[in-house]
Amino acid sequence: MENIKSKVVLGLLFGVIVIVGLALAADLPQVLDAVRGFEWGWLPLILGLTTFNYLLRFIKWHYYLRQVGIDHIAWADSLKVFLGGFAMTVTPGKIGEAFKSLWLKNLTGAGMARTLPVVAAERLSDALACALLASVGVVAYPQYWPVFAAILVVLIGGISVIQIRALSLWLLGIAEHLPLVSRFAHSLHEFYEGSFELLNLKNLAVAVGLGTVSWAGEGAAFCLVLKGLGVPMTVALLSQAIFILAFSVIVGGASTLPGGLGAAEVSLAGMLAFVVGLPRELAASAALLIRFCTLWFGVALGFVVLALYRQQLFVSQQLEARGQMSEAGSQKSGV
Repeated sequence: MENIKSKVVLGLLFGVIVIVGLALAADLPQVLDAVRGFEWGWLPLILGLTTFNYLLRFIKWHYYLRQVGIDHIAWADSLKVFLGGFAMTVTPGKIGEAFKSLWLKNLTGAGMARTLPVVAAERLSDALACALLASVGVVAYPQYWPVFAAILVVLIGGISVIQIRALSLWLLGIAEHLPLVSRFAHSLHEFYEGSFELLNLKNLAVAVGLGTVSWAGEGAAFCLVLKGLGVPMTVALLSQAIFILAFSVIVGGASTLPGGLGAAEVSLAGMLAFVVGLPRELAASAALLIRFCTLWFGVALGFVVLALYRQQLFVSQQLEARGQMSEAGSQKSGV
């Protein structure tokens, strides 16, 4: 837990560095002027569209839980776990999101090997949904094709390996004979079975369908950010905003940086300058504003949930730790 806390703090510090660095690179005084000129009346609708994104992704999350047999968890508890995970998105590679499996274990008793595939499949389906949204734009702007193609090959390749059961079981058989892996053989098989189920055609279609609509909503929020900065609203701008946001989400996720920090912001600002033709200070301002209304809004929600329900989410872990301490004390005293 202390290790995760340090990673979260480092992620937050890195976020501050990214924000300041991008603003300085784009001319800080002009960026501040652009932000001051933003029409803040659009903010409720922007945050509403972000919340719409979260709502659909939560429905996907709860659907996935049911597919791995976690059908006795209350919607409210499932929502706490889902939102609490947002606080962990600023950890490197979002590894802190694995805490969602620990919380599920505390709430339902389900083993982590059973629920970790849900965490992984949720992120994978988001990436595929964003790839689908970005595909039309990539055709229009072929210079982005190499990066897009490389990421798409990795995503589809990983899913294909999991769905070719004979190949996956053969690879698991090899892994079982490795010294450091053999002890986790049962957990690996359970993780694979969950992944195989979640990534079948039906479940993948449901998840990517929900993800496509949810991320399109966030793309619309990005378009409103541009509108608030004075960019004329057009159908072309909406399609460009969705393309840029989706592509930047993919780049940020592929970077494995905390929350995609740095990679996503640079991608957003750079593509706004190239695709939409915005001056660098306006592009940087738009990138920072949409990240505040999406990433940092989500992180804030996550911390609020963890503050309100920390005891409930971590209670089993706390009791187990106390039990181990008590047992150690008894052994030490010779009882």
